[in-house]
Amino acid sequence: MTDNTVTHRQVWRIAGPMIIANISTPLLGMVDTAMVGHLSAAHYLGAVAIGSMIFTFVFWGFGFLRMATTGLTSQAYGENSTAKMQAVLMQSIWLALTIALFLLLLQYPIRQVALQIVDSSGSVEQFAAVYFDIRIWSAPATLVNYAILGWLIGREASKAALLMVLVINISNILLDALFVLGFGMDVDGVALASVLAEYSGLITGLLLLKYYGVNKAGIHLSLSQKVLQDSWKGLHVHGNVMIRTFLLISCFALFTTQGARQGDTVLAANSVLLNFITLMAFVLDGFANATEALTGKAIGRKSPIMLRRALGLTAFWSVLMAILFSLTYLLFGASIIQLLTGIDAVIKFASIHLFWVIIAPLIAVWSYLLDGLFVGATCSREMRNTMLFSALCCYLPAFYLLQPFGNHGLWAALIIFLAARGLTQSIYINRIMRLADPS
Repeated sequence: MTDNTVTHRQVWRIAGPMIIANISTPLLGMVDTAMVGHLSAAHYLGAVAIGSMIFTFVFWGFGFLRMATTGLTSQAYGENSTAKMQAVLMQSIWLALTIALFLLLLQYPIRQVALQIVDSSGSVEQFAAVYFDIRIWSAPATLVNYAILGWLIGREASKAALLMVLVINISNILLDALFVLGFGMDVDGVALASVLAEYSGLITGLLLLKYYGVNKAGIHLSLSQKVLQDSWKGLHVHGNVMIRTFLLISCFALFTTQGARQGDTVLAANSVLLNFITLMAFVLDGFANATEALTGKAIGRKSPIMLRRALGLTAFWSVLMAILFSLTYLLFGASIIQLLTGIDAVIKFASIHLFWVIIAPLIAVWSYLLDGLFVGATCSREMRNTMLFSALCCYLPAFYLLQPFGNHGLWAALIIFLAARGLTQSIYINRIMRLADPS
């Protein structure tokens, strides 16, 4: 096998560990829920749910630290430039620490605004504030972990990335049990467990970086005048991916809030059905990660053959998985709904709208796959622009015009949004392919 050959095994070597890492994350949420769900009062569970939602929004909003780092690293890896890879890593870590510092300095106004938007009961808000005040101190570790994970994926060290994620999630579960069941803590114990788990992941990440040859020379290089002068591309990529990510979050937030306005049954049914979308996303994201790493590597090596082969193989597996998801939801969707809820009204309403999640994988698969292509090629401006068009010119008009159709209109708008993303991104495929042209 030549250096520029891409095989099915290579795709799975990257995608497989990332799929496992992705699926381990909701398990942690289930454990958090189980721990506080057996305490004496319901407001503990509500507080953890709200607190977790706030940090999901805040931290996921800075997920560009992972994505942009992967694209830049994979290209440097393709060029076989150790110095450039270390420079990308250190720049991402400095950016992560800077953002974390601002989050810590602004924690009080962030907390007040977030809790005001949620508008929960007094008891829930009180304990959610306790959760927030503890969990916010995980920000430096969480954001630096994003950068390290992005770097590991970019250099095709997916097993190392999986190890980091498993250390975070398993230590979180064990610390949850220790603090809540062992020490009798409640919301504060769950929050503290999350903080310590993130720092456990950070320690693991730093040890992995040492294993992969990152040293003080990389730190000095990242601060050199030449690298600082060339760092605009990295910041430009981070900024564009950040805008894209916040737009994506906002679209799903609008979907959730508009469903809530239609009543508790609609909100609950949509929440159940979104689990179908989330499960699909965990798997397709793994192949998107493989696309990111292999695309950047091919562009770094200036190998159009490698790039075409990489995109062809990741597309094959992505589409195959999308078909399997659609078939599974068609054949077993009703049973899955009954596993997720026992409320008859919610089961009935979710079953009526099951059609939308059956077709969703076949439509959404292209946006996941092409996200990986754009990230690996560091085409962040195009990524931002396609998201802007899909959100503002497709999703919002569809959402407004389809309101008379109720919840079916809401789901149709979401499907239109997913389709628009894939279609608009496909316009740039040939342009990205030319980036690997040696001439």
